[in-house]
Amino acid sequence: MSLAGLTLDTWRSFAPAIARQVAQDAAAQVGGRVVHVDTVEHLGAPLHRVLIERDGQRFALIPGGRVTLGFDAAAWRPTPEQSADYARSVAEGYGYGNDLREHLAQVLSPRREVVLDAVLMAVEGEHLTEPAAGTPAVLAARGLRMPTSDEWEHACGAGAGTLFRWGDDCPLDRVPYNHPTGPQHEPNAFGLRIAYDTYTTELTSDPSVVRGGDGGESVCGGYGHLLGWLPLATANVNPSMAEFVYGEEGEDLYEDFTVRPVLAL
Repeated sequence: MSLAGLTLDTWRSFAPAIARQVAQDAAAQVGGRVVHVDTVEHLGAPLHRVLIERDGQRFALIPGGRVTLGFDAAAWRPTPEQSADYARSVAEGYGYGNDLREHLAQVLSPRREVVLDAVLMAVEGEHLTEPAAGTPAVLAARGLRMPTSDEWEHACGAGAGTLFRWGDDCPLDRVPYNHPTGPQHEPNAFGLRIAYDTYTTELTSDPSVVRGGDGGESVCGGYGHLLGWLPLATANVNPSMAEFVYGEEGEDLYEDFTVRPVLAL
């Protein structure tokens, strides 16, 4: 089996010793070194986490295969507190429709199945050094590339079908910016620091989609607590922010945006 063909299900089936050997093979393939291997409980089963360092940058191993992405807003049932919080946002003129699920259907990617290669993905996003349109060439010069939108979403959620990578709930008495110890600051199941700050905007190879935040728009605009957390939702695609990033105004602010480099296996 090639490393690119490593599926999430197969990865979960490995004993720790085999997972460590796979980690060593992946590191050797990209000219890096293994700096961390552990096993955590995720979705009721063990999941190995591997970090590999190359050229001073840390990457997490992200197994692929056939995976389910997106969010089924119609089947989801919000809590009464979430519905009430959204109703307050609607009363202030925010949101798409009176039903929270209708709003989610507008801002989250739909439920779907995709097939992905296993990759190494940077643990941290890095700030752009060129306008968004020039980012692929900048990364290619270092042997890297941008993540696809699907790769980013899979890496963030790690197989979880919940609204956020940590579950369906979020604090409704504050927004992420005012919650320095909240669940968004914990590494995700693959060991990534991802979807943790709504002021962050991460680019993907799809110029119509940005991930991980809305540049602080929801916080500065006073959208309300739940809508203030939604930019961190795993399936949030933020097309309006993507239009800004790739527009004339975004060209002057490119240093505020980030990208999470990928190493192919």
